Amino acid sequence: MPFLEEILCQARGAGASDVHLTVGAPPGMRINGGLVSMGGAQVLPNDTVDILIRVMSEAQREKLEERGEYDCSFSLPGCGRCRLHAYSSSGSMALAIRLVRETIPTPEKLGLPEEAVSLCLKKRGLVLVAGPSGSGKSTTLAALVEKINASQAAHIVTLEKPVEYLHPHKLSLVNQREIGTDCQDSAGGVAVALRQDPDVILVGELQDPETTEGAVRAAETGHLVLAGVSAAGAEDVLERLLEAFPSQRQRGMRIRLAEVLEAVIFQRLVPAEEGGRKALFEILYGDPGVRELIRKEKLRQLSGMKNTNS
Repeated sequence: MPFLEEILCQARGAGASDVHLTVGAPPGMRINGGLVSMGGAQVLPNDTVDILIRVMSEAQREKLEERGEYDCSFSLPGCGRCRLHAYSSSGSMALAIRLVRETIPTPEKLGLPEEAVSLCLKKRGLVLVAGPSGSGKSTTLAALVEKINASQAAHIVTLEKPVEYLHPHKLSLVNQREIGTDCQDSAGGVAVALRQDPDVILVGELQDPETTEGAVRAAETGHLVLAGVSAAGAEDVLERLLEAFPSQRQRGMRIRLAEVLEAVIFQRLVPAEEGGRKALFEILYGDPGVRELIRKEKLRQLSGMKNTNS
């Protein structure tokens, strides 16, 4: 079995979420949040180069050489779908590989309460899925998209970097666009998506104020927007988004955000009784009281208005 397939199969069999290949060290995998050595021989410079030649196109490798890092997805027979982040490290290439679930779980399977799942039925508004890195935000977003896909006739446009889960067309029409390949950046992707007659827009990550404003504008103009946000705590989500704007624009964005916010779904992974980890959700619904606190810049008072699943 080739080097990469052997490692990925071993990692999936062990229940790992990620695999790390760093030159000069044995392969490593992350299990239940901890990094574990897979043993065996050290990774050689040619090993990572050979993997990149196999799983990346020539155009992608050129971008990697130009930027020093690159994100993409790939699939291998018997190994499933993976998300790859390749980056330069001490003159060699290092690889961080996320093992994507073989099937998209339902929101109910993830433990989302029914009221949160019903957000998928909204015709407009902004739903934020937030959490620290590696907490499963992309899986929750994919589960919400698949819920819509299986239950509604809608046009769904996703903007992802990279595309992880693949959504077959069911009742909905799903167009998945990869940032850096199908569109230049997420802000431009949102602007273009509005010309594609969408019902639902998914933005994998609100990383800059331009993308955040585009997502808010899309919600204001009658679309349902699902978006990911990296944040350490539930109370930090809205504050982080707003503080990215110049101070003279924050008040206006705060008012606009309050008008369109349907919910903030914050998640983190905690140990499960049966072993492994499960998602713990804290949900802040955009009811009138929450909207008023946002308008009045009393974001810290929102902490007492969250709902938590058990």
